[in-house]
Amino acid sequence: MFCPIDRDELLYLTLQEDIGLGDKTTNAVVPPDKRCKVKLIAKAEGIISGIEVFRRLYEINGAEIENWESVTDGTHIRKGQIIASFEGNARAVLSAERVSLNFLKHLSGVATLTHKFVSRVKDLPVRICHTRKTMPLLRAMEIDAVVHGGGHRHRFNLSDGILIKENHLEIAGDIALAIRNIRERISHLERIEVEVTNLDQVKQSLKAGADAILLDNMELEDIKAAVKIAKGYPVLLEASGNINLERVRPVAETGVHIISVGAITHSVPALDISLLIERI
Repeated sequence: MFCPIDRDELLYLTLQEDIGLGDKTTNAVVPPDKRCKVKLIAKAEGIISGIEVFRRLYEINGAEIENWESVTDGTHIRKGQIIASFEGNARAVLSAERVSLNFLKHLSGVATLTHKFVSRVKDLPVRICHTRKTMPLLRAMEIDAVVHGGGHRHRFNLSDGILIKENHLEIAGDIALAIRNIRERISHLERIEVEVTNLDQVKQSLKAGADAILLDNMELEDIKAAVKIAKGYPVLLEASGNINLERVRPVAETGVHIISVGAITHSVPALDISLLIERI
């Protein structure tokens, strides 16, 4: 997986955006060497993701953390549970509070929603995967959150795998031609996936030797038919588009191998988490 973004640099920039030229309120109220105790409390049940990012933000901001205790990413927490506790420089803790909670609540929301999808199909031989519908520059962290929720990795970016989509086919004009052109340019170890929207395209993709077929926004009966048509072919079937918690199990029961869900990164509610500070 190729990720060109340095995480610490990204986290530093998010702190810089929020703190600006200095936290005027905190700097006026809190002595520079004052220490505090911090408790992170879950206000709702869910799956934690981003605890390492949460801590790293305080380290970058100079909190001089001591006596750190926390759950690990992927932990299923209950309402009222202490997620983390530590001691640190009060100024640094206060000025990084909002940014650290923004990351933790969002990433835990991704993990929690992913877990709900995974739970609906846990007894079936299918993988729940993310898509590229992620927040700009946060993709690596959001994909980690999907994994913490029990999901699986898809391609990270456009250089990480080959997927011939609808607009590629519009330009290329033909599935077989598109696959042939790609085969001439790639290693024999690489797979080619084709996005299709109807059963005729499924047949064309199979005939052309596609390694994987993405069934995009297809009705349940058509997905069932596609699975039947592909039986006996060495091909991976992926379903995507309009996948929600009510539809994911019926789709999984058709026999597809992968279900990719954009909602687990682009439409997640934040997990409710509170940070409490106590003077030392």
